[in-house]
Amino acid sequence: MRRFLGTLSGRTVLVTAATAVVAVIITALVALPIAVRSANNAAREDLIEKSALAVELLTTERQVARERIVSRLRADGVDVYLIRRGTVDRAGLPDRVVTDVAGGTIVDTRGLVGERSVLIVGRPLRGNNSGVVLTRDTASGTAARVLGGVWVALLAGLVGGVLAGALLARFIARPLRQAAVAAGRLTAGDRSVRLVVRPPEEVAEIASALNQLGAALQISEGRERDFLLSVSHELRTPLATIRGYAEALTDGVIEADGVSRAGETMVAEADRLDRLISDLLVLSRLEAADLPVDIVAVDLVELVRAAAEAWAPRCAPDGPRLLTELNSGPVLVDTDAGRIRQVVDGLCENALRVVPAGAPLVLAVRAGERGGVVEIRDGGPGFTDEDLAVAFQRGALHQRYRGIRRTGSGLGLALAARLVTRLGGAISAGHAPEGGAMFTVTLPYTTRT
Repeated sequence: MRRFLGTLSGRTVLVTAATAVVAVIITALVALPIAVRSANNAAREDLIEKSALAVELLTTERQVARERIVSRLRADGVDVYLIRRGTVDRAGLPDRVVTDVAGGTIVDTRGLVGERSVLIVGRPLRGNNSGVVLTRDTASGTAARVLGGVWVALLAGLVGGVLAGALLARFIARPLRQAAVAAGRLTAGDRSVRLVVRPPEEVAEIASALNQLGAALQISEGRERDFLLSVSHELRTPLATIRGYAEALTDGVIEADGVSRAGETMVAEADRLDRLISDLLVLSRLEAADLPVDIVAVDLVELVRAAAEAWAPRCAPDGPRLLTELNSGPVLVDTDAGRIRQVVDGLCENALRVVPAGAPLVLAVRAGERGGVVEIRDGGPGFTDEDLAVAFQRGALHQRYRGIRRTGSGLGLALAARLVTRLGGAISAGHAPEGGAMFTVTLPYTTRT
């Protein structure tokens, strides 16, 4: 029973049954005074009609007929009081009623006769201060009869509430169960599952959300597969180079004067592997949100100036023209200097790979409205509008341009985006005025007290 009440169906049945019980009880409580009032009104009207008839008969009939009329009225539960010359034939009536009827006034009231609450109707007779008064007990037992019938209505309400609750619970729970089954299939790896979107609106929203989740997982896993294929290719290339040179050195194929060159190539490929593995580790830690950062006040002007000095030797003499556009004063932001330098170095390395010799590579710093802004612009081939939409997705541009132009591991831009976001900033890609790509990094200003 506890398990059933713990389900949506059980709770729906319980609520509908309780609602039915409350509705029946309220209806009974409202109906009680109405039923009593209606019974008394009907008794009063009947008593008035009988009083009028009794007056007429008592006026015209003989003594024997009068006694018969009185006996019949009493048999119907009506007491008859005769007033002669202002005096009632038997005690019990209120003095005010006797006085009014003897004085020629019609009486229609409620009062006490003895200890009984009765309806009183009196009519005067012609002459001699006479009249007839009829009394009848007020409606009694009506409330008890209504209350006695409540249990029938309550039982019917309970049965109806349970049946309605069961139907309602089935109607509500069925699409939820279908959503749960679909979620289970998604968990098991079936990304093709889709639900029919149908009313009510809340159920339709759940179905739409699950359908969108399935589609997103399908796209994401497809990108993950492409990314893994790309990374595996990037890993195999330097490994194959290192292995080839190592075997050549072992077999003595390389002459003595070529050993130094082979060693330099192996070191370069090993460095390439090291950078790729480091990027993968940093990216995984960023996605797990456990990468430590040291947020301090940093002057972006000094940071970018130092980066330009470090990249100047790699750009000359047969590389791009390295230019700087620095703010006239300090631009202080709250960030991690090492991580931002990592972002700047990664973007410069991407530019160096594709920007032709003599084309500009600009490192710029300016004070924006919401934070310090660092721009890396170049005069390379740039991106299309379609490229900008997927620029920071892992391996997206690598997959698109592999074999067309020099590409990296496909991790650099994704890593830059995750780092900047982790530091509370924002990064965007666009078209540079120099004709190539432009990356804009915005970082929050240092908090002033």
